[in-house]
Amino acid sequence: MSETSNEFEAVAIRDDQTTPWWRVAAVGSMVAFSLPTFITGLEVYQGLTPWQTVWALLIGSLMIFAIGSAMGGIGSETRMSSYLLTRIAFGDHGAGVVNVAFAISLLGWFGININLFADAVSGLCTTLFGGSPSNLVLSLIAAACMTGITFAGFRAINLLATLMVPVLAIVTLILANSALNLQSLPELMAAEKETTLSLGEGISAIVGAIIIGAIILPDITRFVRSWRGAIGVTFVSYMIVQFLVMASASLASGATGSADILDIMLQFGLGLGAFIIVITGSWVLNALNLYSTVLSIKATFPKLSQNLLIVGLGVFGAGAALLNLLDYFVVFLIYLSIIFIPVAGVVIADYVVVRRDAYRIEQLDSNRKFAPKAFAAWAIGAAAALAMSEGLIPSPSGISAIDAIVLTAISFLALTWTDRAKAGD
Repeated sequence: MSETSNEFEAVAIRDDQTTPWWRVAAVGSMVAFSLPTFITGLEVYQGLTPWQTVWALLIGSLMIFAIGSAMGGIGSETRMSSYLLTRIAFGDHGAGVVNVAFAISLLGWFGININLFADAVSGLCTTLFGGSPSNLVLSLIAAACMTGITFAGFRAINLLATLMVPVLAIVTLILANSALNLQSLPELMAAEKETTLSLGEGISAIVGAIIIGAIILPDITRFVRSWRGAIGVTFVSYMIVQFLVMASASLASGATGSADILDIMLQFGLGLGAFIIVITGSWVLNALNLYSTVLSIKATFPKLSQNLLIVGLGVFGAGAALLNLLDYFVVFLIYLSIIFIPVAGVVIADYVVVRRDAYRIEQLDSNRKFAPKAFAAWAIGAAAALAMSEGLIPSPSGISAIDAIVLTAISFLALTWTDRAKAGD
């Protein structure tokens, strides 16, 4: 095995495997530069008024920053992946259920991104060059490249992200500047338009666009030396890059009246920039999706072959691209935030308040098999937030993502009250 091959194993990262926080931030930022993030900015702008869009971007980014800082900080302190943290919170057998659910979700994202990649590259090739390979060929090439870099592990993903972030930042700034040259900011903000989303739904869509990344942030922040560095990673990724990317997409949509990010880029003469965003953004994002999926399944089934697991999951993820989730993209993001945010609520509450001493790698040898109170809190938070989002019961916040994590944390703390009381005796 190579020196860094243990990053896929159920162990904590060693001190000599850590890296400067700004390099890890490059990986987090690449997720924000991906096509789904641009599309989310467009979709939210299309459904809200300009000022509602601003508030949705700000509040959604703040929520992700808070959740990511907590999860990322826990990862940096424990040096463990999100799936090992989940194993401690939900128990050995319980974590298997959670981790497989996460893996299915991540493979769904893998499929969505390949689907987006193939459609985007096909459209760009046809527009710029007059022809394009079939979507099937493009999907297979994309899946092979994205799976290939996963074999090299985090360092390879990190290197590609570090090289490409400056280029993608320039493309994004050009996009925003082109939009403002076409129509001034006061004109854009004064535009009157009908809304199809509530502010809460817009915020939940923004949270849903990145919530899985925030929950599994320990997978990359475990390579950071301190909690302060993890907060730096989260701030750059979510409060700066994600906010600016979605804001740029919203400005461009408002200025052009288009809801297609690739058409917008072509209108502004950014054909090459569109190619860069589609190819490198999708490549890094999906490599990270597959990397985290492998960590998830490997933590649940440690005897499986690492290499066969990467190939098998890559093939399975490519198959997921055949499922057309794009027609339900915003709805998918909203429900994703409702279902998975409670997991972060359990882990954060358990680590910060209930059993901080249990979050050590050596404790896994005597870890509990199942944590029914953690599952009960997850079910309560997700079910209540889902009912609120459907209007079956009133929502305290109007934002299903906030309802989910707060209700889960409160439920978990209430269910473990007697445990803490006994520990204090």
